[in-house]
Amino acid sequence: MFSALVNSFKIPDLKRRLIITGALIAVYRVGCYVPTPGIDGAALAEFFARISKTQGGTIFGIINMFSGGAMEKLTIFALGIMPYISSSIIMQLLTAVIPALEKIAKEGKAGYEKINQLTRYGTVALALIQSYFIALWLENPARFEGLRIVMSPGWGFRIITVLTLTTGTIFIMWLGEQIQERGIGNGISLIITAGIISRIPAAMHQLYVLVSPFASARRQIQPFTLVIMAVFLVGVVFAVIMITQGQRKIPVQYARRIVGRKIYGGQSTYIPLKVDTSGVIAIIFAQSIILFPATLASFIPNPAFQRLAEGLIRGHVLYTAVYALLIMFFCYFYTAIVFNPQDLSENMKKYGGFIPGIRPGAPTAEFLDYVMTRITLAGAVFIVIIAIFPDFIMAWLKVPYLVASFFGGTGILIIVGVMLDTLKQIESHLLTHHYEGFIKGSHIKGRR
Repeated sequence: MFSALVNSFKIPDLKRRLIITGALIAVYRVGCYVPTPGIDGAALAEFFARISKTQGGTIFGIINMFSGGAMEKLTIFALGIMPYISSSIIMQLLTAVIPALEKIAKEGKAGYEKINQLTRYGTVALALIQSYFIALWLENPARFEGLRIVMSPGWGFRIITVLTLTTGTIFIMWLGEQIQERGIGNGISLIITAGIISRIPAAMHQLYVLVSPFASARRQIQPFTLVIMAVFLVGVVFAVIMITQGQRKIPVQYARRIVGRKIYGGQSTYIPLKVDTSGVIAIIFAQSIILFPATLASFIPNPAFQRLAEGLIRGHVLYTAVYALLIMFFCYFYTAIVFNPQDLSENMKKYGGFIPGIRPGAPTAEFLDYVMTRITLAGAVFIVIIAIFPDFIMAWLKVPYLVASFFGGTGILIIVGVMLDTLKQIESHLLTHHYEGFIKGSHIKGRR
């Protein structure tokens, strides 16, 4: 691995891309500490500490995680990249149900650029709406139990907040596109990963305080428990890698065709059906819905909302059951949206392909749907286990949720998935220049 890292900087193009990627991510992290004008940062931090303890988490906790802690400080990047993620998901769902958008998506590169442009417009619209309601939310001091967060409320503060947060989101989106074009890896995903990884020092500090290696009287976690946590962490990462990479390969045979004097086809290939098609999308949807009552309860002092929020606090049986069912539902829902066995069957039939033992056409579509339904069940069950595992760690080992969150959930899925994708891209550059890569057995013999 260290040899591959050294070789990465011997290739001029790859070295330039790595430096650009690191520089742009550094710019993003600096922006996460530039405050929005008119905000009392200490009062805002106190409020987030209160609602995190009383309500067991809100939707703002998700935004705060994706923004790398910028939300609880209300910096210029407080919205993070969440508006872009929401707009991308909405466009993906609309493309599957609106024929006009589906037709545009099938136009190749030109269609991709049109969909991407519509996604950008949607991002700006969502950022404007979200930032305006955040400004209204911050202006009402009665909701904050004596905390005065906005120093000078009014339309001046609202306009500045809307412009600042929306511009910050657009700038992050631009940074992601620059990383995609000039750097290495998926820009948006790397920015999200950088935000999640930025929470590791705070989690390590909390863990150090709990262990207190030089003050046994204040020790709350024994060294043996720390070893157990390390074993669990390695096991979770290994399991996430296996499921993320796991796929069912459906063999496909193409019939031979004679065109003039040439013979085409006759080769064998396969269709890779991913075990976990939805990835982290299912957890994000489920978290947004199950935390919505708690978010409303923090805004509206209504007894009905308060009772509903109290029944859906992290760690309760009802919360875990509803959370698991929502993840299972969205795993199947998202897979049904992005995977169309009918179109796949028609394309195979068009080019003379068939699955051995299965007739082309409708029987092929039914077979693909049958296989996908069953492997999605395995992926959904795994996602449920990964999602609720931090709650188990938190209750069993008595550690803060910030520490337990790195043992599963959204963060670990994103970090592992993005790191694998980035390593694959670096691997391809290394192999192209005849260098040994990160993955064992993938090297190409040749000059160095």
